[in-house]
Amino acid sequence: MHTGQLLGSGRTADVYALDGSWVLRRYRDRSDTTEELAVMSYVGAFGFPVPRIGPPAEGARPTDLVLQRLTGPTLAEALPAGRLGAAEAGALLARLLRELHAIPPRVSTDPEDCVLHLDLHPRNVMLTAEGAVVIDWSSAAEGPPGLDRAMSALTLARIALDPAFPAGADVRPLLSALLAELADDGGASAADLALARTRQEQNPHLTEAERGRLDEAVNLVLDSSP
Repeated sequence: MHTGQLLGSGRTADVYALDGSWVLRRYRDRSDTTEELAVMSYVGAFGFPVPRIGPPAEGARPTDLVLQRLTGPTLAEALPAGRLGAAEAGALLARLLRELHAIPPRVSTDPEDCVLHLDLHPRNVMLTAEGAVVIDWSSAAEGPPGLDRAMSALTLARIALDPAFPAGADVRPLLSALLAELADDGGASAADLALARTRQEQNPHLTEAERGRLDEAVNLVLDSSP
């Protein structure tokens, strides 16, 4: 099928324009998108901000998703541009996590479980004219909300420690703001961070250098917690 203009590439997928309304997200690792579509449909039905799901394209592969074309910067782009500050961005991420964790699990029967994004960070939040929209649900699962909070915090800490990331130092105020906002929800406990660290260490898309900074990242989260 004709994929159109390449709009962007991440660690696992490329995004192409189909037309003015829809994009094609195509995974390079041949991931089946059935579960991702199911999760997006489920949380969207509760009013959580996700891209609309489009009709399957002719000749689409199991690795393809047709999604609403969103207009606006990511939160990661808006921060250095001064469109919002660390406190506002931290409050936004915390609100999105809190709203997501209010949604009951789709499959799990454990009353403590909820829907988890497990990769909610500034690059996966788009700021549209209608509000923030959360993208990339490929890691979504169900489980205790503390794991999701810890995953977001650990990812921010990992970025802050990355010497290849020019604005890495600017991530620390965001991390502190997020943890302050999440304090009343339980924050990112040492136990949850241990689970998040294990999960990130097993992520095949992380570099060896990123894995090597995980212990330091855990300590940074703990030191940044209120």
